[in-house]
This record gives sequence, C-alpha cells and structure tokens, in this order.
Amino acid sequence: MGNKLDIDFVVSTGDNFYGNGIKGVNDPAFLESFSNIYTAKSLQKQWYSDTTPFISDYYKDTKHTYDWRGVSPRHIYLKNLLKDFKAALVKSNARWKIVVGHHAIRSIGHHGDTPELVKHLIPILKANNVDIYMNGHDHCLQHISSIDSPLQYLTSGAGSKAWRGDIKESHSDDVKFFYDGQGFMSLQMTEIDAKFAFYNVFGENIHHWKVSKSRSMHSSA
Repeated sequence: MGNKLDIDFVVSTGDNFYGNGIKGVNDPAFLESFSNIYTAKSLQKQWYSDTTPFISDYYKDTKHTYDWRGVSPRHIYLKNLLKDFKAALVKSNARWKIVVGHHAIRSIGHHGDTPELVKHLIPILKANNVDIYMNGHDHCLQHISSIDSPLQYLTSGAGSKAWRGDIKESHSDDVKFFYDGQGFMSLQMTEIDAKFAFYNVFGENIHHWKVSKSRSMHSSA
C-alpha cells in the first residue's frame, strides 16, 4: 500500500511500546516493536511520532515509573505549551491546518472523549480554523465531524489490539464512520482538496471523505 499510495511520510499516532515501556534509547524494544516491523521499502520515509502531556491519569499512576524531566512542574509546563501551541497556529498562514496527537479529543471507542483535550484544545483549534485533528489511542478507525465548525476528528489507532467491541452509542458531534477492526488511514492533499481514506488490513478502502476549499475562502466542505 505504501507503494500504491506513493507516500511522502508516515505519522505514527499509536502506542509503539506496550507492557513496561522502554528504559532508554538503546532498549531492544525499539528493534522488536518498531525497526524490525516496518521494514517495507515504501515505509523508509520520514516518520513523525507524538505523545501528550495533558492526561492527568499518567501523573497519578503509581504502578509505573515515568521520567518527568523537562515537564515539571506540570502546571507551568502545560501553560507554556498551550501558549506556544496557540501562538504557532495564530502565526501560521498554512492553507491547511492539521494537528496530530496521541489521544482522541472526540471518540465513541473504548476510551471515549478525552476531557482534558476537550477543555484545553478544542477552543484553540476552532478559533484558529484547524481543519483536521488526527490521533490514535483508541484501537479503531473513526471519523467524527464537528457540528459547529469545519473540524474533522480522525482516529487511526487500529494497528493492533482491535476488535474490542466497546462502542459508545451516541455522541454530541456527527459520527460519520466507525470501524472496530484493524487498519490504517491515508491523507492526500492539494491546494484545494484534502482526501482521507480508511483501509482494512486487506488494503480495501472502507471509508473516504473529501474536504475542499476555494482559492479565496478558508474552508468549505
């Protein structure tokens, strides 16, 4: 599929290291769960990975040990992070604005909405005309459209541990698509069109959507 789609780069939105995580940059898990997995020639492109410091539960977790160097004290770190995030969006003159995070803002999957992101990020995303928020975390594929803005919430976390069968029945925004199985998504963009598609493990297109913009307007779907 990488060859067929002629990809330019890969965005990794999911967890790559389960169990006890990693102990350092030389941890063998990098080879076992990453380097030795994505070996196709078509995937030897630039990769981008993400995480989030917003989720309160990680800071309350007593079962695992985390390295908080550089992010403590947390309230100051988050304040500065949100300030920088907002400033970057305000400054940007990009025709398309896409934000990537690990946790879903909106989801009908196992984890559901993330309250911290709903509170902190949605106002900034909408105020700055962000077009797409992409995430992993929930082990499914889903597309949710904001009912009061052009913002599209896209979840692509179906690389493994799918088929949970845990689905919320309804949502305040418009659920366009949900798939509880394994798969991935692609995004192709031009100056006026953004086309995204979800695929199952057989490479079959199971949902697609297009957002278009005129040359003189910010957004029109």
